[in-house]
Amino acid sequence: MNLASFQRRHGLCFRDESLLRQALTHRSWPHEQDGPAGLEGNYERLEFLGDAVLAFAVTRMLYDRFPDLPEGELTRLRSALVRSETLAAVAAELELGALLRLGRGEDQNGGRQRRSILGDAFEALLGAIFVDSGQSAADDFVRTMLGPLIDDLPEADLLDPRSRLQELCQAALFATPVYETRAESGPDHQKQFTVAVCVLDEELGSGQGNSKQAAAQVAARAALEFLRREGRLPESGGE
Repeated sequence: MNLASFQRRHGLCFRDESLLRQALTHRSWPHEQDGPAGLEGNYERLEFLGDAVLAFAVTRMLYDRFPDLPEGELTRLRSALVRSETLAAVAAELELGALLRLGRGEDQNGGRQRRSILGDAFEALLGAIFVDSGQSAADDFVRTMLGPLIDDLPEADLLDPRSRLQELCQAALFATPVYETRAESGPDHQKQFTVAVCVLDEELGSGQGNSKQAAAQVAARAALEFLRREGRLPESGGE
């Protein structure tokens, strides 16, 4: 696969293709080249930029997709999406390894399959997209490549703990969770709610939030964790 077919396959269209080549150049490659090729840069600067672009793009994607998810859970989900294992898997799906320019030694030592190199190359590619086409193009690429992975993450219960709790309780306990507002405090512009969730008249968890919906999500997650610790729900989907 050459750079042209790579771009066609993944909906990319670099105006400056040298950025794409640089994003796929490991630092071991230029040292082994003669002439002008030996002066070409590697992907490290683009990787540095791409790391920041990735963090922003993923943050915005999660903020838009999950309007009721508390900050702490958004942070945990973002961490799962940007960790090296996830990025390396996406890079492998893109077949970046086959396109990398590596030094002979790095190539012979399995560099094309090395997780750290693949993850770095993905960040460099994202940095190159940002430089070439701007933040909007980078955001679109992140949504295309990482968005579909969210539901498969071990942290998937974070996405909608209320729905997950209801699904599991109905299947395992033949009961539906009931949410009760236990406390409400603070001025009108900065309310804080405490909500408890009960199943079969037993309180399983409680949570706080700046809306009843947000507090209920926190309570549902606490209930999921409690029921799993107690061995009363199957180990599936999430933790």
